[in-house]
Amino acid sequence: MNLLALPAFTDNYIWMLHNGRQALVVDPGDAVPVKNTLASLGLDLTAILVTHHHLDHIGGLGAWQGCDIPIHGPRHPGITQVTHHVAEGDTIRWCGLQIDVLEVPGHTREHVAYVLPAGLGPQDDAPLAFVGDTLFSAGCGRVFDGTVDQLYDSLARLGSLPADTRVCATHEYTLANLRFAQAVEPHNPDLIRHTATCEALRAQHLPTLPSTLRTERAINPFLRCNQSEVVASALQQGAPDATPRSVFTALRQWKNRF
Repeated sequence: MNLLALPAFTDNYIWMLHNGRQALVVDPGDAVPVKNTLASLGLDLTAILVTHHHLDHIGGLGAWQGCDIPIHGPRHPGITQVTHHVAEGDTIRWCGLQIDVLEVPGHTREHVAYVLPAGLGPQDDAPLAFVGDTLFSAGCGRVFDGTVDQLYDSLARLGSLPADTRVCATHEYTLANLRFAQAVEPHNPDLIRHTATCEALRAQHLPTLPSTLRTERAINPFLRCNQSEVVASALQQGAPDATPRSVFTALRQWKNRF
């Protein structure tokens, strides 16, 4: 099984899984890169996963509406193309893979993530998580119609997945997020090293994703709300106390204006 990140718009990734014959895509905001890849590799699209209703995640769905391709997604009036509504605890089976549905609201009220606990098979068994706009490398999503408390709980939940879980976020925001992370925690040596790695990747026009939860726990301030330097920075930015939830809220507000 192969994992591909298809660039779309200015900074989106449409994630694709394929076995050389059949393909699955996640959040096809634009149909063109998906159709081009299907044609160039000789693949048949046989499943679509949607994390939430924002247009850059669903804008391409109309290209496959009525094609008997199952479109899995949360129940939301803005996603009329979904044929199979999913919710917490559901499991999708595709080409021998197990795909579990987690509800991770915050960025939006109905946001879901898709987790492959056994990875892509016996030869590539590190778990995989398609997290949409909830968790980014070195950052997290902005709150739209969800709440900060929901986002905190959702990140805590994603952060508790196994350390080798590959994090497939939907935006190439990594360098901008790393600049913020360095402002929060300037003396974190893991953060300094990871920034150099990501800068080298982007200089070659390569994606910084997928990341891993092991990496994110070491460099992402939104998953490090109990670390002393992160706490100190949040207190300087107006956090009322040093509890992780208050630290997280202050960080998210700071990032909004950073």
